Amino acid sequence: MSNDWPVDPDGEEGSEGMRKFDMRIIADKVDEEEDFPMVRDEFVEEYGDYPVRINHETVVALSDIFEYVEPAEFETMVDMHKAVGAAMREGGFWKYHPHGKDPEKVHA
Repeated sequence: MSNDWPVDPDGEEGSEGMRKFDMRIIADKVDEEEDFPMVRDEFVEEYGDYPVRINHETVVALSDIFEYVEPAEFETMVDMHKAVGAAMREGGFWKYHPHGKDPEKVHA
């Protein structure tokens, strides 16, 4: 884990003392009313260095996740959630895969 995060990944500005993980941390950076439609690269430019706790042992930069995110723009918060979820599965950030390319992964 990097010691150069702009905020403590487990502090109140990060994952709120490890109470929030991955998608929730990313969603907290946007306002559903004001930020959409959203341009992916502008979002990454602003928050790319921000730490995102994936699980109890893994923290990555938001930009690491967004390397796998398509498309370049999101019309709604739901569109962003779907794209980030697909990116997290594609990038191997999540161990849990209910369906998809690798159903042999850990199930809930």
